Amino acid sequence: MLDGAVLWMNARGNTEQWGTTPYSGTEGGAERVRRYTTENAPFVAEAAGTAVGAMVLDTGPSPRMPIEPAGEPERYVRLLVSDRRYAGRGIGAALLAHAVEETRRAGVGLLRVDCWAGGGGELVAFYERQGFTPTEPFLSGTWPGQVLARRIGAPRGRSGQTR
Repeated sequence: MLDGAVLWMNARGNTEQWGTTPYSGTEGGAERVRRYTTENAPFVAEAAGTAVGAMVLDTGPSPRMPIEPAGEPERYVRLLVSDRRYAGRGIGAALLAHAVEETRRAGVGLLRVDCWAGGGGELVAFYERQGFTPTEPFLSGTWPGQVLARRIGAPRGRSGQTR
C-alpha cells in the first residue's frame, strides 16, 4: 500500500510528500514497517478478505519528527494509508473512527496526528473533516508538516450517561 501511495501521489504531480522512491526502497523503510507492526498498535481494514487500509497508533509522535509530546497521555496516529484502488470509499475515515474508539477505550482524552501540509493543504483539510483541529505547524528539513489534535470524550455507559 505504501509503494502504491507513492506511485499515486507521483502520478498526480505530488513528488514532495513522500518523494519518488517506492517506500519499500527508501532507506529504513522496510525496518520502519517492521517496527510499526511489532512495537506499535497496527490496524488493517479489509474488504472481502483484501487489505485495503492500514493505521498505526502509538503513545506519542515519532522521535524522528520535530514534534513535542503533548505533555499528557495521548494516542498518536503514526501512519494512515489506504490502497488507492479503493479511494473514496471512506477507508481512512473508518480507520480514524477506530482510532477514536481505541483512544476512548484506553481512557485517553487526546488523539493527535501529523501530516504533510503542502499541496494546498488538502491532507490537513481531510483531517479537519474527521474532527481534528490544526495545532502547530512544523518543518522537518524542508518538508512542511501540521500537527492536528482531537479531544476524545469519556466512554458512555449503557444508559447513555458519561462515566
